[in-house]
Amino acid sequence: MADALIEVVSGGPGCTVQDAGRVGQRHGGIALAGALVPPLADAANALVGNLAGAACLEWRGLGLVLRVLRGPVRVAMAGAVRGALSRGDGPWRPLATWRSATLGEGDRLQLGAALAGCGYLALGGGVLVPTVLGSRSTHVRTRLGGLDGRMLRPGDRLPCARRSDGRTDERMAHAPVPLPTGPIRILWGPQDDHFTAEARAQFLSTDWCVTPEQDRMGMRLAGPALAHTSAAAADIVSDGVVPGAIQVPANGQPIVLLADGQTVGGYPKIATVIRADLPRLALLSPGGTLRFAAVEASTARRALLAAHADWQAWVAALVPCPPEGWLDEAALYNDNLVSGMLRAEP
Repeated sequence: MADALIEVVSGGPGCTVQDAGRVGQRHGGIALAGALVPPLADAANALVGNLAGAACLEWRGLGLVLRVLRGPVRVAMAGAVRGALSRGDGPWRPLATWRSATLGEGDRLQLGAALAGCGYLALGGGVLVPTVLGSRSTHVRTRLGGLDGRMLRPGDRLPCARRSDGRTDERMAHAPVPLPTGPIRILWGPQDDHFTAEARAQFLSTDWCVTPEQDRMGMRLAGPALAHTSAAAADIVSDGVVPGAIQVPANGQPIVLLADGQTVGGYPKIATVIRADLPRLALLSPGGTLRFAAVEASTARRALLAAHADWQAWVAALVPCPPEGWLDEAALYNDNLVSGMLRAEP
């Protein structure tokens, strides 16, 4: 039950409510949506005690400032982001990522710019906006989910769960949630036969550049043009596509679909990014480069199982930590004072 409330004070462009997405709705033309980087969203949720897939805030680019109207509320940030906390109208002080903190009524939270891809903020109990087609995720193009299907803006109010047990224990991680490294792994097809053998080899040997043309729907890559077997092969009868599909239009420049990608498309798909590696794409900034590596379906399955095992190990390694702003008086007295006097050297 939503009995806590957080208000957006400033910012909001690029910030949306996201959860695990609208799984099983693509047959009706409904995009998946959901978090671009599920491991980061799930990490933030784990830190506040939510189940994986709970609705949280995702932001790209600039951040925003929030105020607790009714609380207390437990929060946690994940990603390459910085935050700051103000108790009441007090001064701002840094708030670390990869740990939880409890905010009281009147406290403000500043979410800094996402330095790589996107950042996530989890609220205790999840962001309790209405469910639409089985998900609270925002899909801006169809105006589904979240807050009226749009990005956040000042004055918006986000319901969540009030922390009522009076406990002040928090949790933290010693390291960010692990993600795979190395080339982005792909499965060939389903229309890799629309490309020449030289183009397929070139696809794997090229350092592709991430262009500024990217959003939650997809990202365009720049590099040598990939040749189709013929001019006619550059266009197909529209068929189903999924997040991770790599379309190549007539200009030969790949387009990788992400969480908000459409459900059908008319460009041939040279390959599809495996599910274990798809979150990494959303963390790439314009100007960055990537390489692809082809694998078999059995390798893709093992990679997904390994990612899940890494996630479980990370959650199991979370440890209790003092409340934010807590002073270890025992350490202060034991380490710095002798018989009640400050040790000083002449």
